[in-house]
Amino acid sequence: MALQDLTADMLTRIRNACRNRAKQVLVLNNKLNHGVAGVLVKEGYIRSFELVADGRQGLIRVDLKYGPRGEMLIHHLERVSRTGCRVYRGVEELPRPMSGLGIAIVSTSHGVMSDRECREKRLGGEVVATVG
Repeated sequence: MALQDLTADMLTRIRNACRNRAKQVLVLNNKLNHGVAGVLVKEGYIRSFELVADGRQGLIRVDLKYGPRGEMLIHHLERVSRTGCRVYRGVEELPRPMSGLGIAIVSTSHGVMSDRECREKRLGGEVVATVG
């Protein structure tokens, strides 16, 4: 089965793995997924990630992170910009998930970054996902 939206598949796999209290999850590798994983590590939602060779495009092994009592750190993970309906926002219109407690992942001309970084650098772009 051919996947159309690899990033939506990645977010769904992470969401399901968090609900099942898994320690790791494997997702398909591409540039956008690599950037999204980098933002999630930088913002503290996942522990780490690494590339795994599989003879094709590769996989990303994501090490999930939980709180000190085992509580989930990712409560809400949603794809915003979809294949059929891209969502672009300027720096002033970037969303603030959970009134600033969550993050929005934005694909800009300078790479994939969180909404906080976009506001510091005064950049807008395609809103990929929101995390809370």
